[in-house]
Amino acid sequence: MAEPSKTSFRSGNALFAFAPDLTILFWNRAAEELTGVSADEAVGRFCWEVLGGRDESGNLVCHQGCSTARLARSGWPGACQELLIKARGGSHSVEVSTVTVDDGDTRLFLHMLLPRASRSPPTRKLFTPRQHEVFGLMAEGLPAKAIAARLGIAEATVRNHIRAIYVELGTHSQLEAIAKGHRLGLVE
Repeated sequence: MAEPSKTSFRSGNALFAFAPDLTILFWNRAAEELTGVSADEAVGRFCWEVLGGRDESGNLVCHQGCSTARLARSGWPGACQELLIKARGGSHSVEVSTVTVDDGDTRLFLHMLLPRASRSPPTRKLFTPRQHEVFGLMAEGLPAKAIAARLGIAEATVRNHIRAIYVELGTHSQLEAIAKGHRLGLVE
């Protein structure tokens, strides 16, 4: 097999190759367009560092101990998975498919990133205008006391709004609510 940096992987979809140690060896033009990260910036870095992929609950999936890469290195096929990846100016929801290329002497791995159709925002308003303000400040990481001071309302009122937000989203914590808000397009 030719050296990955000299090999041309042609795909209309975002595609990159990485070594068993998760170092990116090749990053195609479509990956550049999807993420805003150039090949010069990506090649030589760890894939988990560049993608920063999270699952639908906001849990970090792309990291040093990546289970997908571990399974691929062991010869197991990996299932396609949906991730939210880092990109300049925001993030993208993608389906990631992993392919192992093994010619006997050399093994490398490919990730193909297929953008998912953007989810349309909810057809009805989930929150009152004030709840929307509170939710936006929660997403900035402000605690209830700081939100109350910023909006000029009582902390107890803010806590009531937060409870109503949790109920509307079907969540139990600020982190869970914000992650779901991202998935629903309620937070930028």
